[in-house]
Amino acid sequence: MTGRQARHPLFGQMSRRSMLAGAAAGVVAPMAATALGGGRAAAAVRDRSTPSVRGETKRVTLYAEELPGGLYGYGLEPGKATIPGPVLELWEGDTLEIDLVNNTDRRLSIHPHGVEYDTESDGSPLNDSFNEPGETRTYVWRTRPQSQGPDGFWLPGSAGYWHYHDHALGSDHGTEGIAKGLYGALVVRREGDLLPDRQFTIVFNDMTINNKVAPDLPVLVADLGERVEFIAIGHGSNFHTFHLHAHRWADNRTGYLMGPDDRSRIIDNRDLNPGDSFGFQVIAGDGVGPGAWMYHCHVQSHSETGMNGVFLVRNADGSMPEGAQEAIDRYRQHGGGGH
Repeated sequence: MTGRQARHPLFGQMSRRSMLAGAAAGVVAPMAATALGGGRAAAAVRDRSTPSVRGETKRVTLYAEELPGGLYGYGLEPGKATIPGPVLELWEGDTLEIDLVNNTDRRLSIHPHGVEYDTESDGSPLNDSFNEPGETRTYVWRTRPQSQGPDGFWLPGSAGYWHYHDHALGSDHGTEGIAKGLYGALVVRREGDLLPDRQFTIVFNDMTINNKVAPDLPVLVADLGERVEFIAIGHGSNFHTFHLHAHRWADNRTGYLMGPDDRSRIIDNRDLNPGDSFGFQVIAGDGVGPGAWMYHCHVQSHSETGMNGVFLVRNADGSMPEGAQEAIDRYRQHGGGGH
């Protein structure tokens, strides 16, 4: 297990607005530890050398572990499981082999959305695909680029903002596992996609965000002008909408426009229902400047009961903008409140 992880070097800071074109297939971005904090996407574990071929096979080890409070999480190292789990990243055409180590006394699994796999890697008890307590099992996920299908139609590739989750803890549907934190983001990028400077995973899980509620959510932090990627995922049994104050994105695969004639709808609020996921990138503070900006579920009763957090855009030099600390203090004292 340790040897496999050692083959995934930790690379330095990515350049702002750098392009994916010509970069190698990404594997794992361990953003979960800072998914509701101030971590840079520069902390991502990705291969940035120029590949000679596409369609590489990557391997990573995940550890499923019990956390305080009866929760569970996935992690890249023993004793470092988080909620949400680490962001897994691939390029279209790549294969990811996941060695899932079950360090709990419960049956569990890992099931992906948006990629391809055999029944043995389904992660569901229906296909006898899960980990018994203490068991290590390998799951294989495949991706592919767009291709021309019959009669001139094009078949979709795998690129998108997807997610993964347990499908076996507590029942054959993994309802308990998801409720207790066994989930994470899965990103499949296409050549030409933009890489972010910072990356945050936000999961609306029943009436929580990443299994927390305001005012206990860490503040998301970026500097003015940085490219920030949000990955939004829905779980549980409730209808939600995701709203980000003062920032907008295009309602398409990436969240940004492909040119002046791109007619994608521009939004700042989108439905986020159970099993759904989407992602987008924004330039922090573009047009509005630095400050403490809210994000929250726009179902008002949900926001009022704690489904809200703060996206802090600092000054370009990393200093606190005027009035931002006071806004954060008010959030901590009053638990936010949606608008």
